[in-house]
Amino acid sequence: MALEDAKTQVDQAFTRQSLRGLSFENTFGGATSFARRRYSKELNGVDVAITGVPFDQGVTNRPGTRLGPRAIREASALQVFDPPYGWGGYDPLSALNIVDYGDLAFDYANVPAFPGALTNHIRGILDGGAASISIGGDHYISFPILKAYAEKFGPLALVQFDAHSDTWVDDDMDRVDHGTMFYKAVKLGLIDPARSVQVGIRTENPDTLGITTIDARAVHSDGPEETARKIKEVVGDANVYMTFDIDCLDPAFAPGTGTPVWGGLSTAQAAIILRDLAGITLVGGDLVEVSPAYDTTGATAIAGAHVAMEMLCLWGWTRRKE
Repeated sequence: MALEDAKTQVDQAFTRQSLRGLSFENTFGGATSFARRRYSKELNGVDVAITGVPFDQGVTNRPGTRLGPRAIREASALQVFDPPYGWGGYDPLSALNIVDYGDLAFDYANVPAFPGALTNHIRGILDGGAASISIGGDHYISFPILKAYAEKFGPLALVQFDAHSDTWVDDDMDRVDHGTMFYKAVKLGLIDPARSVQVGIRTENPDTLGITTIDARAVHSDGPEETARKIKEVVGDANVYMTFDIDCLDPAFAPGTGTPVWGGLSTAQAAIILRDLAGITLVGGDLVEVSPAYDTTGATAIAGAHVAMEMLCLWGWTRRKE
């Protein structure tokens, strides 16, 4: 830790001069942004914009993920002193121009207007030349985000970490539901099922819509390294959108979520899988379903912040300048 820097750095969410570099302000102090990045709506020269989507009106059980972005930003302050472990020294905070784009503004009482507002929000980031990593919020947010991404990239390979498939039948495209949005994404051609993978599934839904499923038991029996190899085999060289529902993790590791299911992945398994996915062409992603009120330890938000950092590593890995 650079103690000399720690004596002077504070509130880098507002005072940071460079968009790159590690941060050494006190973990317990200062204004919270994701990984101490500068809050900015200016995207000129920005590689990745982190944005919060504090929406949870689509949940089927416990609400509270509207508070997820705030908790994840706070937890991310633990990761800003050193390069992420296991990436051979690669440090996305120093290699990429990253900003915290702030949260989506929306009328919480006008739910029908929310999807369009989020699609426009992400469309603005993409039009500005940056990629987005969104922190939610319930899992419905992936659907409006995918609409913006498919406009730019065409049908995407979806890599989904989840306890639930979220492909239950729902032909009403205007319904806001965090359990049916990937059914809609397939039906609207936003994702290519043949190049998509769901990892960690442990709830019944017989119709996979052609998406490859690697359930939690397969991860436990085959191991995380083999799981990553299978994922890479399916997605190939396609443009990948990654969505990580924190309930992919077992409740022992991530209790702060709305629909916990036993038998899930450990944080260690998830970390190995994500790092072994280096080389996929990640174009964007989201981390969803952190509901901090159900976890007094903060462990769920910490796990979520680590997942978002791994997404930054994956996005930057294939764009390194050798």
